Amino acid sequence: MDSQDWNDRYAASELVWGAEPNRWVVGELTGRTPGRALDVAAGEGRNSIWLARQGWRVTGLDFSAVALERAERLTADLPDEVADRLTWRHDDARGFPLPAEGYDLVLVAYLQLPAADRRTALRRAAAALAPGATLLVVGHDSSNLTEGVGGPQDPRVLFTPDDVLADLSDAGLRTVRAERVLRPVAAEAGHRDGAAGGRAAAVDALVRLERPLQRP
Repeated sequence: MDSQDWNDRYAASELVWGAEPNRWVVGELTGRTPGRALDVAAGEGRNSIWLARQGWRVTGLDFSAVALERAERLTADLPDEVADRLTWRHDDARGFPLPAEGYDLVLVAYLQLPAADRRTALRRAAAALAPGATLLVVGHDSSNLTEGVGGPQDPRVLFTPDDVLADLSDAGLRTVRAERVLRPVAAEAGHRDGAAGGRAAAVDALVRLERPLQRP
């Protein structure tokens, strides 16, 4: 999907991803010392807004102008001390400008790109890290097609933790966590694994890496 496809998808419904932050973002980042964060493929801003509520100064980046307009509307309803920590940027994950000083956190959540483009985007995200910073990558695992529910049905935009590690094998990062995780979702009628109203699980890929502190 290109930027116009995503604009059309966002325009067709309110809060495509919901208002609550992703459970893995909350689980991995709660309690961490706030700093400067970049949320790549921020969409309507649910994770950026959660980070800002935790004290982070966040730049939310997305190539859908419609999504960012919605994020800006949500920001307007936030307390000033939270809204002031948020900046929205219309740009491409594969080629956004790198900051003079790196970010303390770069989040890449549910970025849907074919393998070559994903590799470019992840390497760009890694290059934006400051010494000691964290890169958190979350997405739909390739096995979700056969073992999970929901998510994209195009295998070209799915990936595994090993794919992420291979994409960043020479980026100088330390692996903290790299595994498949199960995310509970409400089962809908017609799903292969249950009746309507039941509970099921999507399979996600979760990778957390850190850039080592540079030696003096």
